[in-house]
Amino acid sequence: MKKIEAIIKPFKLEEVKDALGEAGIEGMTVTEVKGFGRQKGHTEIYRGSEYTVDFLPKVKLEIVVDDKNVAAATEAIIKAAKTGKIGDGKIFVSNIEEAVRIRTGDKGVAAV
Repeated sequence: MKKIEAIIKPFKLEEVKDALGEAGIEGMTVTEVKGFGRQKGHTEIYRGSEYTVDFLPKVKLEIVVDDKNVAAATEAIIKAAKTGKIGDGKIFVSNIEEAVRIRTGDKGVAAV
């Protein structure tokens, strides 16, 4: 099993969710986060004063999938989240050693 963590722009969440659904991926955890990469934030003017916004709002998706579904899930995220502009986000894939469904005790892929 693999855990896919994707950091995307907030307004792309619905498109990504729909694309993952079409790819047969069910279940995800979504967290509102803040951060920056190469963007390094931006400056804004508020009440006549200029200030730097270092941390930009993003959305973090966490999805656990069977190894055979990793490529489909990452492709769905890329296609739905891509705007072609800086700050589109990142995808990280890592190994999951075990998963357990608390309600039934199912383990492994059956728990996902």
